[in-house]
Amino acid sequence: MLTPRRSKYRKQFKPKVEGKVAFRGVALSFGEFGLRAEESGNISSRQIEAARKAITHFTKRGGRVWIRIFPDRPITKKPPETRMGGGKGDLFEYVAPVKIGRIIFELGGLDEETAREALRLASHKLSVKSTFLKRQEF
Repeated sequence: MLTPRRSKYRKQFKPKVEGKVAFRGVALSFGEFGLRAEESGNISSRQIEAARKAITHFTKRGGRVWIRIFPDRPITKKPPETRMGGGKGDLFEYVAPVKIGRIIFELGGLDEETAREALRLASHKLSVKSTFLKRQEF
């Protein structure tokens, strides 16, 4: 699973709720097909890995896969049935915050039908709604 190698601080503050629409990472940069987020939320490293496995399994390791997000935000949780207080909880998982319009995965070197089905299977593993995207030739 994806985790940062090093971080300055083990636990982070909760982020401010800023703009919901992404400005960066909204265009296909590497492949011909992509999976675009249609709602904002957090995608965990487990979900990214499950989606990547679904893509590589369906394509029979053909083509090329690019993961355009990285889980660098730590999420903490306190154990169940614990009383209030006692400080912040232990590290639970790493998540990648995703805004509307962000490209999550890109595929290249495949026909459209295979890529569409592979990304459809991957989208079922994620916690945000997503749609298939095709590079527009001008």
